[in-house]
Amino acid sequence: MGELYVALIHAPVYNKNMEQVVTSITNLDLHDIARSSTTYGVNTYYVVHPGPAQQDLARRIMGFWREGYGAEYNPNRYEAFEKVELASTLEEVVQEIKSRNPGKKLFTVATDARLYLNTIEYSVLRRKLEETDEDFLLLFGTGWGIIKEEMEKADYILKPVYGFGDYNHLSVRSAAAIILDRLRGH
Repeated sequence: MGELYVALIHAPVYNKNMEQVVTSITNLDLHDIARSSTTYGVNTYYVVHPGPAQQDLARRIMGFWREGYGAEYNPNRYEAFEKVELASTLEEVVQEIKSRNPGKKLFTVATDARLYLNTIEYSVLRRKLEETDEDFLLLFGTGWGIIKEEMEKADYILKPVYGFGDYNHLSVRSAAAIILDRLRGH
């Protein structure tokens, strides 16, 4: 079985007007996706943001749970934050993973609430994860999603998460938890 990685992309993403923007790192996204990633056996959860001030904010939040009182108070949170790394660009993440595992293929898997023509089903990706020794990087976009040009560069695009009705606007942390469960849950 290959390794599974997660990247939360803050740039380039869309806002609600479909303009390209950079979004802010949020405390909830850091905590909840780190916990989901740890629960479902993700190797590393990358938070991708180009801004040094936003990265410093994330370091302060993570530092509280990795060191001193926070780590003692909640060892489970400490364990989850051990899997979190910061990066400035998606390209930096891809290069880091490839350097860790030279010779292994890394497939990028984009996620979006919009439907693309070349989407794959969860069952197909789950089989690939279980049956191959290749690595997979799940890409989650903040705001209103990863820009189209970046989506089209991905090796795969997962089908959107659909619930009971037509409403389809989950928070990224909810979508990440659902998708990880579909790919790695029992």
